[in-house]
Amino acid sequence: MKPKFRGIQTATLITLTVMLTACAVKQTAPDPLPSWSEGHSKQQIIEFVNSVTKTGGVDYVAPGQRIATFDNDGTLWSEQPTYFQLLFILDRIKQMAADHPEWTSTQPFQAVLENDMAAIEAAGHHGMAQLGMTAQSGVTTDEFKTIINDWFATARHPTTGKAYNAMVYQPMLEVLDYLRTNEFKVFIVSGGGLEFMRPWSEEVYGIPPDQVVGSSMETRYEVQAGNPVLVQEPGLHFINDKDTKPVAINRYIGQRPILAFGNSDGDFQMLEWTTAGEGRRLGLIVHHTDAEREWAYDRQSSIGRLDRGLDEAEMRGWVLVDMARDWQVIYPYQLEK
Repeated sequence: MKPKFRGIQTATLITLTVMLTACAVKQTAPDPLPSWSEGHSKQQIIEFVNSVTKTGGVDYVAPGQRIATFDNDGTLWSEQPTYFQLLFILDRIKQMAADHPEWTSTQPFQAVLENDMAAIEAAGHHGMAQLGMTAQSGVTTDEFKTIINDWFATARHPTTGKAYNAMVYQPMLEVLDYLRTNEFKVFIVSGGGLEFMRPWSEEVYGIPPDQVVGSSMETRYEVQAGNPVLVQEPGLHFINDKDTKPVAINRYIGQRPILAFGNSDGDFQMLEWTTAGEGRRLGLIVHHTDAEREWAYDRQSSIGRLDRGLDEAEMRGWVLVDMARDWQVIYPYQLEK
């Protein structure tokens, strides 16, 4: 009987050792979202990822179908006092003005040169489109990429004085990394321009150009001095906003996402379409509540207005991320303090 008892003791000791080791590993596992405060929002993201990646689980989704879409302005980086692409357009118009003396007395160009934002806003959508087409057309796609990269290297935000690519959200960078680690394919689906976002999306977000879906300009193919090029023309090909976001996702991605993240009513239909699919789904909205570290705005804002989404998020089971409560830091540079 003694040897048998000793065998039981040995087996029990091994079992306890394995259990304690497993507990220790679990306790020391790195936090995938360290800039997120502990709470409902963080818990929902982690539980969702665990659920859809658990092999054999009822919510399991194969890696090839783990599609996540993210709005850009106000979701991955800031968008106040106005969209960063518009600030680029204004800077570009000023840069081009030396070749256009007529602009000093022609609206809406005169308003740009005089820094008259009220007059620019008064020009409405037509005026904004005119500025955008002028700033971005007549150059090849390669030339425009250089223009964008040069602007990012020198331009600074009018309020913070920071480079624009420093004003991305650290908590969202962590979400992107966490999803990629768990074999999600991550896309930007934004109202911003393809030509504006693609030159820097991989460096800033780790999202390659072919995973950026946005509004696009008319483009033509031609041969210049023996070289085939694509030239941007003064016309809009597609505006990617509101109900056209699901259309663009279907057209350019070809799969309904299982996770969608936005911040405004411009993202409502993307979240609605995503979460209406079969199986486990997750919709999330960044609610800008932090006037001290960023900006606080929602229903009354002309930039990133959040009204219907605020009213219906709970009913639809979407996670409303409270920036002031849920994010320990806003920008990556704050980690250095």
